[in-house]
Amino acid sequence: MNVAQEYLRVVKDRFMDMKKTAEKAMEQLSDDQLFHTFNEETNSVAVIVKHMSGNMISRWTNFFHSDGEKPNRNRDDEFINEFTTRDEVLICLEKGWHTFLTTLNTISESDLLRTVTIRHEPHSVIEAIERQMYHYSYHIGQIVYIAKQLTSTEWKTLTIPRKKG
Repeated sequence: MNVAQEYLRVVKDRFMDMKKTAEKAMEQLSDDQLFHTFNEETNSVAVIVKHMSGNMISRWTNFFHSDGEKPNRNRDDEFINEFTTRDEVLICLEKGWHTFLTTLNTISESDLLRTVTIRHEPHSVIEAIERQMYHYSYHIGQIVYIAKQLTSTEWKTLTIPRKKG
């Protein structure tokens, strides 16, 4: 396996780890907690999911042939909750991840230095992947933090638990 192949393998593994982390955090939330906001300037987990999914669909649909910021995307609407059920949130999340991972799985070693456009700016495919790695991990960190705050002492750690006593 060469360096480029190893990079793609590691990237795919890390994104799958992120997806699982978000899902495990969300599983610990009640339906009400999924939609909870701490104040009018904060986003609920459901809204963060809506934004992430919108970003994934926009960025990764027709990845090599159109700008990652699609003309039909309304980013501001992604921050308005229109969900009424957990199932709607989970379907939205899965749609985004499916779009993203389907495209990511088509990227080959020879594609890594190709140029794609995001918000009218050229990026190598490596840069585009790393940009999304940062963006998705940022929002998944928010999801975990919100979930941990809302579940308090009922929180089940997603990583190595702290030593007790």
